[in-house]
Amino acid sequence: MSTAAADTATDSVRLEPERKPVNDFAIVVATANGSGSQTANLTIIRSIFKMGVPVSGKNLFPSNISGLPTWYTIRASADGYTARREGTEILVAFNPATIVADVAALPAGGVCYYNADLSYEPNRNDITFYPIPVKDLTADLGIDKKFHDRVANMTYVGVIAQHLGIEFGTIHAALSDNLGGKQRAVDLNYQVIEASAAYAESNLPKKDGFAIERMSGTDGLMLIDGNTAAGIGALMGGVTVMAWYPITPATGLADAMTEFAPALRDEDGKPTYAIVQAEDELAAIGTVLGAGWAGARAMTSTSGPGISLMSEFVSFGYYAEVPGVIWDVMRMGPSTGLPTRVSQGDVLKAYYLGHGDVRNICLLPATPAECFEFGQTAFDLAERFQQPVLVLSDLDLGMNLWMSAPFAYQDRPLDRGKVLTAEQLTENADWGRYRDVDGDGIAYRTLPGTDHPAAGYFTRGTGHNENAGYSEKPEDWLKNMDRLTRKHDTARTAVPAPAIDAPGSKVGIIAFGTTDPAIGEARDLLRDQAGIATDYLRLRALPMGDAVSRFVADHDRVYVVEMTTDGQLHQLLQLHSPEHATRLISVAYADGLPLTAAYLTKRIHDLETAR
Repeated sequence: MSTAAADTATDSVRLEPERKPVNDFAIVVATANGSGSQTANLTIIRSIFKMGVPVSGKNLFPSNISGLPTWYTIRASADGYTARREGTEILVAFNPATIVADVAALPAGGVCYYNADLSYEPNRNDITFYPIPVKDLTADLGIDKKFHDRVANMTYVGVIAQHLGIEFGTIHAALSDNLGGKQRAVDLNYQVIEASAAYAESNLPKKDGFAIERMSGTDGLMLIDGNTAAGIGALMGGVTVMAWYPITPATGLADAMTEFAPALRDEDGKPTYAIVQAEDELAAIGTVLGAGWAGARAMTSTSGPGISLMSEFVSFGYYAEVPGVIWDVMRMGPSTGLPTRVSQGDVLKAYYLGHGDVRNICLLPATPAECFEFGQTAFDLAERFQQPVLVLSDLDLGMNLWMSAPFAYQDRPLDRGKVLTAEQLTENADWGRYRDVDGDGIAYRTLPGTDHPAAGYFTRGTGHNENAGYSEKPEDWLKNMDRLTRKHDTARTAVPAPAIDAPGSKVGIIAFGTTDPAIGEARDLLRDQAGIATDYLRLRALPMGDAVSRFVADHDRVYVVEMTTDGQLHQLLQLHSPEHATRLISVAYADGLPLTAAYLTKRIHDLETAR
């Protein structure tokens, strides 16, 4: 499945800007999974970034360990667009299994760098071919044969750097970053890069116009993936217990915490945290709720299948009112589905996760900065509202590199919620664990170890009254559920507000998460190429509040954009604003790949012109 297919357009109006060959093109690198191409690809993307050119990368890899095709797409965009492009102008063809299809997908005027050792003869005269003699280049350097396969991909790094004008100082710096400063490894790989660049200069005269030229579009920015940002954010947000079980694409979050915790959470040489790899997802969420009940800030990270396993524990946490945080790095389902493809298909399940009348607080990050921010916010909300909070990231955000401003240190105090101290219990010894004193639905709690005879209570997932006594009385059940509904309504004003850009159009767009880059680019195209202006609301959390209702009411048509098949967000919006349900138009699309501006532009343009 090549990702180099041409962009979508319509016959009546051009919905794609004219591509410029300088700082505005995409490269797709086609290799086999497990061939070591990731270091090479990251070297290219980091080098372009270090030259000040806005850049983004998308890794399309198979769910097996090694052998199957993988494509890594690097998009340079002087305008700062970071959504996936449907078309790529430059192909690096190093996989014999896909080279024919990959070359066929290139547009006229494209460029193909290919491994000359493959059994392939160029068969198109409308693109430029550059053969790279990989075996000869590595053999001529006298490199030990056992390292040849490891450094082979550096040949295309050198040739591309020479042809595109990527500065070799940035190549060396990026390579050092990727290899953790390990000098022998850096020297070995850079030797291949230099030799390949020299070969290109002498033997591969440039016949195309594609180039990278230094600019200042990345000043003050960094490259980081969402999983790393989330892990650091959780550490800065006071996490003390992390219990997890490996699953793609969430494992990187736990890995990031393991990497950064020793530096960020150390006191007099002793760790102030526990990271536990549990035997399965049930054990992980059980550990989280047990630690949360004891007063720790505890979390887990998982994906859709793990969320399914955690359902009963989450239902218990909701009704017994025990805090905890669950990061769901969403992937494509149902079932095992496509473990290495992206989706937003857990939003409906996450919001209602648990049997019975359960509605959970869900945070919806769209950027690494929000992953970092929500690292603390999720804990604050979990403890304030005394329930599990789910954070819905996804594979694209979690595993791919994104440009981001440095994260702002959150100097606000941790919100531990309504926790009674021994002194407060002395003044209020007849308190009730599930009693609504303040009218917001949030009861007071105590923590184990509080030195007061009135501190203890039974934590119950069974029917209970406001004093935590076991009860099957209908009136006690109704009173408690009414309070939980009141608490959920309180949360509507406490969760992060939506991001709204509403210059005054009658056409609106509502979305969440990583559809945002494609929407931003599509809005520009719709406005500039088709004269269709749009307003935009990006949800950052559930439950929804009044701002969402007003946005829907203020627009004649609201397109609900999401990477699902059944329009899950569309359904939630119809439930939230039933009086305006007919104004909501589903633009749901889920093929496992990040959404593109080309698809979205055409879809909305067609819907608008068909009216």
